[in-house]
Amino acid sequence: MLQKLRDKTEFTVLATLKQERLNSGVLLSIHYAEHRYLELESSGQRNEICLHYRTRDQRQHTEVFPYSLADDHWHKLSVAFSVSHVVLHVDCNRIYERVIENPSMDIPSDTTVWLGQRNQAHGYFKGIMQDVQLVVMPQGYISQCPDLNRTCPTCNDFHGLVQKIMELQDVLAKTSSKLSRAEEQMQGLDGCYCERSCSMNGVLYREDEGWTDGCRNCSCYNGTVQCETISCPPPQCPPDSAPAYVPGTCCKECQPVCLFRGRVYVEGDLKSVRDSSGNCLLFECQHSMQRVENAPCPELTCPESEHITLTDRCCKVCRGHHFCVEGHSPSCVENSECVNLEAGSCCSCKDGYRALRDDSAYCGDIDECAEGKHYCRENTMCVNTPGSFMCICHTGYIRIDDYSCTEHDECTTGLHSCDENAICFNTVGGHSCSCKPGYVGNGSVCRALCDGLCQNGGSCINPDTCTCQQGFTGKRCETGKNTGGEGRGIQGRSEGGRGVRGRGRMGRQESYRGRMGRQGELWVEWGRQGS
Repeated sequence: MLQKLRDKTEFTVLATLKQERLNSGVLLSIHYAEHRYLELESSGQRNEICLHYRTRDQRQHTEVFPYSLADDHWHKLSVAFSVSHVVLHVDCNRIYERVIENPSMDIPSDTTVWLGQRNQAHGYFKGIMQDVQLVVMPQGYISQCPDLNRTCPTCNDFHGLVQKIMELQDVLAKTSSKLSRAEEQMQGLDGCYCERSCSMNGVLYREDEGWTDGCRNCSCYNGTVQCETISCPPPQCPPDSAPAYVPGTCCKECQPVCLFRGRVYVEGDLKSVRDSSGNCLLFECQHSMQRVENAPCPELTCPESEHITLTDRCCKVCRGHHFCVEGHSPSCVENSECVNLEAGSCCSCKDGYRALRDDSAYCGDIDECAEGKHYCRENTMCVNTPGSFMCICHTGYIRIDDYSCTEHDECTTGLHSCDENAICFNTVGGHSCSCKPGYVGNGSVCRALCDGLCQNGGSCINPDTCTCQQGFTGKRCETGKNTGGEGRGIQGRSEGGRGVRGRGRMGRQESYRGRMGRQGELWVEWGRQGS
């Protein structure tokens, strides 16, 4: 019991008593050595109720309430503490409310608890006392007097509210300071020019700068690279030249030509011929056909029937020769790859690309989505990717294969956001939630609805079903449990305290909660509300 009371700022002492006239006695005493942490005394001689307590600065303090309990009548007494406020109720009437020094509940572990007396020799209470409780909760007197159900916040509530407001003021001050600094920095940025740049193939370009990348004209705009395919006009070449591709350029350019044995060759072309003796001679177009020296031919490893004679070299090769690994293979540049042929090689565009010039050395991406060359079915969205495309499922749909999606029933699969007390409705592309009858909310969160609401701190756990706090009953927790009339209760014992016996008279044997009390017997029951 003392552990639950230690360091608490809101608690209530409750008791139902009948004190003999002119008797002065202690109702409850919690003390350690000579220090009274909390003691409640009723004086029939001075007609007053005294509250003795120990303050946080280790001083002993007494609060006196002029009121007579020693009149040989039954009374309900409650003393409620809330930080620095104390409220005294007698018979469910508020008698006093005062501001006091903050009581110290830093109670040592071996503190003594006495009921009906201060110690073994002093402060004897004469009369009948029952239902003594220490309720550790705000406004605990409600458990004794349900009709006093609180409508106003306690002092502890106000204290917490003030603390939160102070914290919010501190956050507001820090946020305002940060905002002011940010505004100053933004004002300084107004006079700055931040130049954007673009990067492509490891090269950095400035804003609005243009360049040629293969068969595309590119520019840097707003920090983004934008490219367009080059459109090559037909070249107008003089009679001694012809259009031909030059390494590093996209369009054909006029190149000098050579006329040899009735055929036209452009700069760099090779031609092999055989003389009257059968010897191979190799010529190269260099402004005119010039003879070049032949390198010694390597020995072939294939049968002679597999030998192939080429027109641009004197040495034969084996059938299936890998021309692409030689330097004679064409320069396949952008999105293009070299393909071996029977007597040479050529460039071919990779899948998903089309040729930007007739030799397929440069290739550009095909936008299958824009051209309708995709296989995406209904409930999907086509997204173009380099050399291909992909099909994205619409929201609320799940994938069947690479090209098709079907509706996703979140309600059936359990992948919904509905409360356990809500009904899930599948919709096209999603779902909706609606609380079940007897519950209210937005569907994602539903709470039980109790008509008339639960009273006295009760909680609505199911539709029209309240769970009540200890001491209350009824469909809406509107009724306090009957603790019995005049008579004695069951003998009790506090945790860490001492059982007590008192003096008094009892004219007949009476029952309390199913147990009979004998004449001259005093007992106390400790409540556990709020603990």
